[in-house]
Amino acid sequence: MKDLNRIKVVLAERKRTNKWLAAELDKDPATVSKWCTNSSQPDLATLRKVAVALGVDIRDLLVPTPQKD
Repeated sequence: MKDLNRIKVVLAERKRTNKWLAAELDKDPATVSKWCTNSSQPDLATLRKVAVALGVDIRDLLVPTPQKD
């Protein structure tokens, strides 16, 4: 499976940890870890909460799709 989200990258850019995000969202740290490794994905409502917690646009958390000519 290809990477779909950039949560791990944005956490690093914001100097935050998986544990911090798990606490902010009241989620299990193992769940956040799975998001960061792209082994599972948060639903859209949760992805929005991640964006708000990190202070970024939700689109910054997604890997862009390739553009077709």
